[in-house]
Amino acid sequence: MLKNKDPSLYNEDLAPIPEKKRTWGAFEIFNVWSNDIQSLFGYTLAASLFISFGLNGWTVFAAIMLAGLFVMWLVNLMGEPSVKYGIPFPVMARSSMGVRGANFPAVARGIVAIFWYGAQTYFASTAVSLLISALAGGNGEAVMLGMSTIDWVSFLFVWAFQVYLFWKGIPWITKFLNFAGPFVYAVMIALALTIWVKAGSGLTTEMGTIFEGTGEYAGTSFSAFVAIVGTMIAYFAAVVINYGDFSRNVKSQAAMKKGNLIGLPLNIAFFSLITLIVTSGTIAIWGEAVTSPTDIIAMVDSLPLTVVAAIMFFVATIGINIVANFIPPAYDIANLMPSKIDFKLGGLITSGFALIIGGLWVSTISQLGIFGFVNTLGAVLAPIYGIMMVDYYMLKKGKLNVEQLFSASEDGEYYYDNGWNKKAMIAFVVPAIFSVATVWVGSLAFLSGFSWVIGAALGGLVYYAITKK
Repeated sequence: MLKNKDPSLYNEDLAPIPEKKRTWGAFEIFNVWSNDIQSLFGYTLAASLFISFGLNGWTVFAAIMLAGLFVMWLVNLMGEPSVKYGIPFPVMARSSMGVRGANFPAVARGIVAIFWYGAQTYFASTAVSLLISALAGGNGEAVMLGMSTIDWVSFLFVWAFQVYLFWKGIPWITKFLNFAGPFVYAVMIALALTIWVKAGSGLTTEMGTIFEGTGEYAGTSFSAFVAIVGTMIAYFAAVVINYGDFSRNVKSQAAMKKGNLIGLPLNIAFFSLITLIVTSGTIAIWGEAVTSPTDIIAMVDSLPLTVVAAIMFFVATIGINIVANFIPPAYDIANLMPSKIDFKLGGLITSGFALIIGGLWVSTISQLGIFGFVNTLGAVLAPIYGIMMVDYYMLKKGKLNVEQLFSASEDGEYYYDNGWNKKAMIAFVVPAIFSVATVWVGSLAFLSGFSWVIGAALGGLVYYAITKK
C-alpha cells in the first residue's frame, strides 16, 4: 500500500498490481506474441523472407529463430522490473527519466500507437467489409471519403467493438487475446491443409524449390541473413519498449520467461512454417507466389472459406491492435494526468483519435506520406530503452523504491531536476539524432532494422558514461 502518493502521479490503473491479484501465466504471454505476429502484414512479411533473399530455407529459419531469441532477451530485461513491482512502462520510466520526464517517452510511444491504432482499425474493418460484400454479392460505390456504405458500416462496427472490449477492462481483453491466438492458428492450419489438398504433390516440389533458395537479393548470403534478423527485430521493436504494460500482470518471472520462449522464437518458427506451406501451395496451384492472405482467399473463390477467413482477419487484426496500439497509449495518456485520466478514459481518447485517423485513411492520411513522421517518433524511443535498462540493471542494481516513483517531493529519489533527469535527456539526444537519421538519410538505409538496436545501445552507453562520470 502506497503511503505518500502524489495525485499528479497516481491513479489505481498506474498503481502496482499486488502479486495476489495477478492472473497471467505463460499462456497469456504466449498469446500476446501470437496476436502480435498473426496480422496480415505479419503473414506477408514471413512469406516474403523465404522468397526474397535467395537463402536456403534452413538458413532463413535460423535467422528467424535468432531474431526471436534476441527479442526474447530484450523483453525479458524490460519485463523483469514490471513483474517484480507490478508497474506499467510509464511508471517504470520515472526511475531513469524522472517523475515528470517519463512523460516524454510515454507521449512519443502514445502518439505512434494512436496513429497505428486508427490505421489498424481501418484494416480490421476491411475484413468485415469483405465478409459483408461476399454475402451481399458486392461492395458498392464510394459514398464518402473514398469508402462505400458497407465500408463505413464495417469501420464503425470495428471501432465500436474495440471500445466495448476495452471498456470491459483488462480481464475481458485477456479473454479476447486468449481466444484470438488459438483461433487464428486453427484457421491458418485449415487454410494450409486446404491449399495442400488443392496443390497435391506439387506442394512438396515447390517447397523444395523455395528451400533451395530463390529470389534476386543483390547482397551476399551473410548480408541477407543479417537483413532477415534486422527485419524481424524491427517488426517487434514497438512492443519491446512498453512490454512492462503486459508483464505487470504475470504471476512470476518464470512464467513470463516461459511465455516469451514459447511465444517468440518457437511461435515465430511455427508461424513461418505455415506461411511457407501456403506460399508453396500458391505456386503449385496458380504458378506464382501469392504472399497476401486476402489475395489467396479471393483466388480460392469459396464462399465458406471467405466467411471464415474474414472472421480470422478481423480477429487477428483486432488482436495486434490491442497488443501494440491500444494498451500502450491508454497507460501513456493516463500517465500525463493520473488524477483526471484513468485507463478507460485514456482508451476513449485513443479511440477518438482512431475514429478520425481510420475514417480519413483512404481519402487523406494514406496519401500524405505521414509514415516518416510516425517512424521518426518510433526511432527516438530506441535510446530510451538503453537508458532505462542501464539505469535499472547497472546503476540501481535491479532495485527500485516504489513509493518514490509516485512522489513529487523535491527531495524525492526520482525527482532529479524539477522532475526531469537531465543526464538521461542529454544521453538521449545524440543517439536519438542517429536513430532519426536512419529514417531520413538514404545512405543509412543499409542498417535496416538494426538502427533500433544501435540506437538503444548508444543510449545506454552514453547514459552510463555521463552518470558514472
